[in-house]
Amino acid sequence: MSSNRRDFLRKAAVGAAGVTLGGSAMGMSAKSYSRIIGANDRLQVAFMGCGRRVGAYYNAVKDKSNNVDLAYICDVMKKQREKVGKDLHGKVSGKATMINDIREVFADKDVDAVFNATPDHWHAPGTWMAMEAGLHVYIEKPCSHSPREGELLVHFQKKYGKVVQMGNQQRSSPESIEIINQIHNGVIGNAYRAVAFYSNTRGSVPVPKKAPVPEGLDWNLWQGPAPHEDYRHDTWDYNWHWYGWNWGTAETGNNATHELDIARWALDVEYPEFVEVQAAKRHFLDDGWEMYDTMDASFRFPGNKVIVWDGKSRNGYSTYGSDRGTIIYGTEGSVFVNRGGYKLYDRGGKLVRDSKSVSDEAGTTLGGGGGMTDLHVLNFFDNIRGKSTQLNSPIDMGATSQMLTHYANISSRIGKSFDVDTNDGRIYDRDAMKLWDREYEPGWEPKL
Repeated sequence: MSSNRRDFLRKAAVGAAGVTLGGSAMGMSAKSYSRIIGANDRLQVAFMGCGRRVGAYYNAVKDKSNNVDLAYICDVMKKQREKVGKDLHGKVSGKATMINDIREVFADKDVDAVFNATPDHWHAPGTWMAMEAGLHVYIEKPCSHSPREGELLVHFQKKYGKVVQMGNQQRSSPESIEIINQIHNGVIGNAYRAVAFYSNTRGSVPVPKKAPVPEGLDWNLWQGPAPHEDYRHDTWDYNWHWYGWNWGTAETGNNATHELDIARWALDVEYPEFVEVQAAKRHFLDDGWEMYDTMDASFRFPGNKVIVWDGKSRNGYSTYGSDRGTIIYGTEGSVFVNRGGYKLYDRGGKLVRDSKSVSDEAGTTLGGGGGMTDLHVLNFFDNIRGKSTQLNSPIDMGATSQMLTHYANISSRIGKSFDVDTNDGRIYDRDAMKLWDREYEPGWEPKL
């Protein structure tokens, strides 16, 4: 493949990123978009991060109709990239070279796109580094580690014109699209309130203690843009989510992203006027979990609309009859929607319609994956090639939803409520604005 190929697809990507979709104007007409060539070109893709989420992409790279080559399998832990290589051996096309350092991928001018499934602190930096290198990015949630990183992602996407799809895959669920379109068309009257929720039974986690770096792990590169420190036991694997704010974004960034995005989409709102949060660590008080594990958050929006978040990381009681989902209340009825489909009720509480999803997307199972992700990835591919004029979760839309999780985390950390500027999302509180950005390891700061 010639080195001109990425430039060829880059021009296509400018079109893919330039269509007006879901209220997100990025500057190119549908007529211009329709003239893009190379729609059938074979895409060279790379996996960036081979933890629990990477298996959700297997179907997409194995599906011959998607016309992709898996060029690289990259992870800073040797056994993880080797496991993915073994899983996919003989099942995908492409050289699927296993490497440690993602910067080798960025230096390869033949690669077209990357799936960024790294820990949270790598999501935004890895994505803007990829865009700077000319790659399109499928970025897992949370798309950012701080509000400022969300702003930066939008800035870099506009600067480089790349296709950047956030991995809030329910945006590609046919059932979710159907019912939210109906909500917007008045099926439950005026939608005024949404309750988003998540219940899980996460157990006790070890108290992290200084320990040797595990065999095969590049600890410095794992930390990457986060301030570097000595290794502590059990940090590099999943429990980094709960071991302080250098790496994770707590359960709200980890899982509330999905449901709060659906709630915001259904109510057709952007930034809240006021944020109020109650959060605390309620379970296994002596274990290594450093953040809250239980949160109640309320977001008040213009037009007297409200979104409520009920997050229980370590209490599996199904308050709403499911482990996760969103309930939308309207003046003439209500809707329950999750990854399994939706239920539409009239104002009296009578079930009007029950639409079950044909997707097999997981709920609270680690890693998730299934039909919605397959559709979301296909949408990503189609926009790169210019086959679609609508990206289901462009980064500006994703970053706005992600702000709700950042507001909740910031409020929990400073211990007070605050008002928000609905024009730009900035917070009217000096203590809160001190957490607007994050600290970077020297040399890893974003370069505007």
